[in-house]
Amino acid sequence: MTYQSPFSIRYGSKDMRVLWSETAKRRVWRRVWLTVAEAQSGAGLATSEQIEDIRVNVDNIDLVRAAEIEGEIGHDLMAELKIYTEQCSVGGSILHWGLTSADVQDNADILRQRTSIAILTLKLKELLQVFAATIEKTSDSVIMGYTHLQPAEPTTLGYRLSMYAEDLFGRYDALLRLRHNLRAKGIRGPVGTSAAFVEMLANSDVTAEELENQVMESLGLSAYPVSGQIYPRIQDFTLIAELSALAGSLYKFGFDLRMMQSPGFGDIAEPFSPSQVGSSAMPFKKNPVNAEKICSLARLVAAGLSVAWENAANNLLERTLDDSANRRRLIPESFLACDEMLLTAIKIMSKLEIDENASQEQLDKYGTFASVARVLTALVEAGADRQAMHEHLRQQSMRAWDSVKSGNENPLVETLASDTTILKYLQPAAIRGLLDTSTYVGLAPERARGTVARIQARFESTQAEGNEA
Repeated sequence: MTYQSPFSIRYGSKDMRVLWSETAKRRVWRRVWLTVAEAQSGAGLATSEQIEDIRVNVDNIDLVRAAEIEGEIGHDLMAELKIYTEQCSVGGSILHWGLTSADVQDNADILRQRTSIAILTLKLKELLQVFAATIEKTSDSVIMGYTHLQPAEPTTLGYRLSMYAEDLFGRYDALLRLRHNLRAKGIRGPVGTSAAFVEMLANSDVTAEELENQVMESLGLSAYPVSGQIYPRIQDFTLIAELSALAGSLYKFGFDLRMMQSPGFGDIAEPFSPSQVGSSAMPFKKNPVNAEKICSLARLVAAGLSVAWENAANNLLERTLDDSANRRRLIPESFLACDEMLLTAIKIMSKLEIDENASQEQLDKYGTFASVARVLTALVEAGADRQAMHEHLRQQSMRAWDSVKSGNENPLVETLASDTTILKYLQPAAIRGLLDTSTYVGLAPERARGTVARIQARFESTQAEGNEA
């Protein structure tokens, strides 16, 4: 038995785990080696027989043998190269010609990062569509709004959910831009000068730049115009920053859901299956464990920002290796954590539990206070002194608030509807109408439906044009 990462068995999708597996990593390395060899063949530096030999063995991964060799030589990429060379009796002699390890590893890293972002954006698209469906159903569902964690004014559940959806919509576009902008190191040798390629191509019609461009085009990558031994690690910082931003948006949703599921709110709750156990000690518990998991994983992703910054800032001259060990965990686990958070958010939103009775209780208790501002406006329009009425309404509201705090029903509607000072300007029916919170949500329903329309329009168009990722 040995240590296993939770990301090996617990968190993330199968696709994401496979992508960041040892086998997949070595397959991508071999793809880079093969692509470089093919370009060298086009320049007259290798035979078609050598290339075919390299190609037929490109997926012949042997992790056991690789571990044995790495144990002897202490270099994982060289261990894989030795195995690949052993397998290719005809073409093995030209493998890694002119290359340094980062020519293989860094370009392979970008290929996997791009695929990882594509996996995330597909899940984010699904999550946004689930959000849109729920927002559409709840655009007019009035709930109590809160500022400073205190009752403020009414809003609608659909409008509140739209805040999370719009935030995630922004993250979707940011990830697409990031994927498009990721650049590779190129094929340039130990310090980025391409010196070995310039010399090996001295008698060829193909230049070092042309060979590199061919390799990059075949891999579907673009390279930095200037690089040392590695691509600039500030790009890793940008990557982790974008993943942290996604994690932050999901954290906000998860944290708010935990609040809304708690006693005193109760508007919504994450799904809880009939056989699910909430607590080992308290059988009645229905804990928001999925939302808590989102928040927990989001913190882990955000914590990687400082590591990525150190890697970028402290990578000295053409390259130092002090980023290597932590990047083996930082980048894969950041992707896997975001993957798991998106899967969990989809699960929550697909079967979100909505308690309209709990929302109404909050409105009955607190909503009337928010509508007092409408009464003040109407009183001034009817000719009352604004300052005098503000103070009068404040005093009545504070007395009603004390009553609510004591556990009583909110008396404010009847108090104001029978208040002789107010009745000089407004009729009781008008006062009750003004204090009706269900009509005091402004443009919330329209704006919530606008969010739905934007999401639907975006993904209907991308469906027709093909997936953006």
